[in-house]
Amino acid sequence: MALDKEQIARTVKTRDWTLRYYEAGSGRPLVLLHGSGPGATGWSNFSGNIEALAEHFHVYAVDMPGWGESDPATVDRLDHVDAAIQFLDALGIERAAFVGNSMGGQTSLRLATEHPERISHLVTMGPPVGRMPSLFGAGDGPSEGLKVLIEAYRDASPENMRRLVEIMCYDTARFATPELCDARSQAALARPEHLANYVAGLPQGAPLPRWVDPALLPGITVPTLLIHGRDDRVVSFESSLFLLANIPDSRLVLLNRCGHWAMIEHAEEFNRLVIDFVRGNPGDE
Repeated sequence: MALDKEQIARTVKTRDWTLRYYEAGSGRPLVLLHGSGPGATGWSNFSGNIEALAEHFHVYAVDMPGWGESDPATVDRLDHVDAAIQFLDALGIERAAFVGNSMGGQTSLRLATEHPERISHLVTMGPPVGRMPSLFGAGDGPSEGLKVLIEAYRDASPENMRRLVEIMCYDTARFATPELCDARSQAALARPEHLANYVAGLPQGAPLPRWVDPALLPGITVPTLLIHGRDDRVVSFESSLFLLANIPDSRLVLLNRCGHWAMIEHAEEFNRLVIDFVRGNPGDE
């Protein structure tokens, strides 16, 4: 029986935030962090993964500050690593495996370098590494996908959401449906303060005013799984090759016919990869 979104929805008050999250399962804590797209939430990014992962772990899919049903956040307060630590503290979680897509992957990387005692496993899908020269990406600023994403923040119409979903996915016929695009548009427009804060914060680096320090990556000691779509037009798979070269205990799965949403386009394989990786690398209990 499929999980019901409203039945697993929870709210927690941390030191600085009121956060919405979705909780299921038991056992080792596994925290899922979404990406930065308009209308992105713990549920929209991971609804196809929570149930399968919850058969093995205690899963928490969080709406980070500035997204979903969590508090709005202006760029001067936008520090998702601090918010993640506050989330763990509020729920009494000492250490968790972190699974992050895109922006959530960058958050997880920073957390692994700045708070290594709070993370047991690191899984990323399509994370940007930072502002550095690119071998394969365009040299004129944001990627093709990020340009479309920013435009969808400025105008979260169903048409712009269709353009966004089409660039996020390889299999557009399957995923860029009118129903999905309308739902993403409605979810984004339901929280206009999130849209406005994102656009206003762009000159100051939103949604990532702080990045992981690449010099600290070789110091990451937790088992690390890097998953990336070869056809990702938002963040080139080059970023995960860089991470693979710099994180000692890491391995990379590069998926063909896959865009930026590996956990959505290849949900069953993604779920197997995460389950086998975390269970097969027990780390510190």
